[in-house]
Amino acid sequence: MIVTGGQRNDGAMLAEVLAQIHVPRAGAGRPRTRPDAVIADRAYATGVIRSELRRRGIKAVIPDKRDQAAARKRRGSNGGRPPGLDADAYRGRNVVERFFALAKQWRGIATRYDKLAITYRAGVTLSAILTWQRLLGDTS
Repeated sequence: MIVTGGQRNDGAMLAEVLAQIHVPRAGAGRPRTRPDAVIADRAYATGVIRSELRRRGIKAVIPDKRDQAAARKRRGSNGGRPPGLDADAYRGRNVVERFFALAKQWRGIATRYDKLAITYRAGVTLSAILTWQRLLGDTS
């Protein structure tokens, strides 16, 4: 997990985040370091993010921004082809959004009171562990 300053550009951090991804294999072998797809909301529909994912051969499941779609339509045939969107894969994004909603119930995480990144990361980790235990029904 990478913890950055509050207003740090997501496009600038994408390479570092992708470098930390390890997708476990079903059978034997080391984990893959390249996911099949990245699912994100409209805020991540920037050229920097799309081009980095394309360069790495990762499918971008990101809906197009409305203003970009309108600009492309206004330009007509010179506007280019709209990026594809796998609607079925995009529906799975709600699982992650629900986890963030649970995590933000912790006041320190929602407001980012911690001065040090390590203590903020510890709070996020602790909230994830306790949430996981609660979902599994383990109260020990």
